[in-house]
Amino acid sequence: MIHRLLPGPIALLTILALLTLWLDQAIQYPRSREDYDSNHQPDYIIENLAGVQVAYDKARQLLFSADVMTHYPAGDMSYYEQVDFTRLQPDKPLVRISADYAEFDDGKDNIYLKENVFIIREKELDRVTIRTEFLHLIPDADIAKTDQPVTLVKMDMTVNAVGMELNDRTEKIDLKSRVKVQVNKRQQSTDRSSNKKPLTQPNHPKK
Repeated sequence: MIHRLLPGPIALLTILALLTLWLDQAIQYPRSREDYDSNHQPDYIIENLAGVQVAYDKARQLLFSADVMTHYPAGDMSYYEQVDFTRLQPDKPLVRISADYAEFDDGKDNIYLKENVFIIREKELDRVTIRTEFLHLIPDADIAKTDQPVTLVKMDMTVNAVGMELNDRTEKIDLKSRVKVQVNKRQQSTDRSSNKKPLTQPNHPKK
């Protein structure tokens, strides 16, 4: 288990939960067609979706974008393509989450990010990147988890594992199995051998 690999609030689940609420309130959906097959056809599609939510009391901005949003009435499922979430807040690390696909189920109790999922947290020179192919978010429990291979990169350290559970409340990451840590040592700026004094022959007085 790795503790405090991501110091400070990650705010991943908060971003998605607030985003979902904002989308429900801010978007005026087009009127549903009467002649569609509710089991197989979407009732609306939105392209080039983008939005900003501002929390003035915390000077926080939550940015969201997606190339395509498709909603299916059966199960009240929403699918997003090329999604990107960004949190901007003074004195807080910048947090960005991106994925090729996102899926919101009925009631938004579960959110699934799929393919090329990246979580990037950075502040000044401190940068942490998490990459996986699947991430299951449970907003009510503040949990993000996956059973897929995951790679974490921080400074000169790379951690590979299979399975991960991230608890936003405790700010801990639990790597499940096959954990492998690699530390890439930085090359020395100077060659020690170059600092050695050259060998000289002793001077003997002539007879």
